[in-house]
Amino acid sequence: MVMAPWPLISLGGVAIGALMGFFGVGGSSVATPILSLLGVSGLAAVASPLPATMPSAVVAAIPYVRRREARPKAASWSLLGAAPATIIGGVLSQKVGGASLVLASGVVLIAVGVRVVLPIADASREAGTRRRLNRPLLVSASAAVGLFTGLLANGGAFLLMPLYLLVFGLRMRQAVGTSLLVVAALSIPTLATHWALGHIDWTVSAALFAGQIPGSILGGQLAKRVTGAGVARRAFGIFLVLFGLLFTVYRIYR
Repeated sequence: MVMAPWPLISLGGVAIGALMGFFGVGGSSVATPILSLLGVSGLAAVASPLPATMPSAVVAAIPYVRRREARPKAASWSLLGAAPATIIGGVLSQKVGGASLVLASGVVLIAVGVRVVLPIADASREAGTRRRLNRPLLVSASAAVGLFTGLLANGGAFLLMPLYLLVFGLRMRQAVGTSLLVVAALSIPTLATHWALGHIDWTVSAALFAGQIPGSILGGQLAKRVTGAGVARRAFGIFLVLFGLLFTVYRIYR
């Protein structure tokens, strides 16, 4: 399959950045399937979005931090577990192989999307708040996310968002802001590992960067206009299910 020209990759970057600003996801978890559809192969599709992920997450996080909708303490404890696990996952990615990792991206999007769509009871949210104060649990759960993040070379938001929403009791906007803080920091060791392993196509990375930064700004501004955390949460889950389903079917039957 011939790789698409860079303007199309940059246009994809705009969409990825907008998703990051609006939902707190849209880094490599979404970029990898999009790049694969645009003809970028194997580990290059997995790792090339990383250079744009960190600055895009920072730009997208700013409005959430200003509105005090991020949770810096939860983000810090998450990083304590996730950062070292990310490096381990990055090293293991060579043994798993690019094709398997790309397919896994779609499958995981479906699984987490289905659960996010379902209602979250107040009692579950209160229990999640108590679990969030259990620092060893938060660190260990984040380490599991970090391992998978390293394997799939993404910032981890598509797993962190459901983790914060379903397990640790954060509201939608709080989960978005907190996950963006973690993604911004977590993408650094992930990038360093895959750069050292030679997995990054820098031409693809530059084309993505050109679209992803303005897309992140746009997504953050749109998020301000949405009222109702339940609406945003369900939209997030439906997006994950539909995108993951379409991409997985494409990868299986192509």
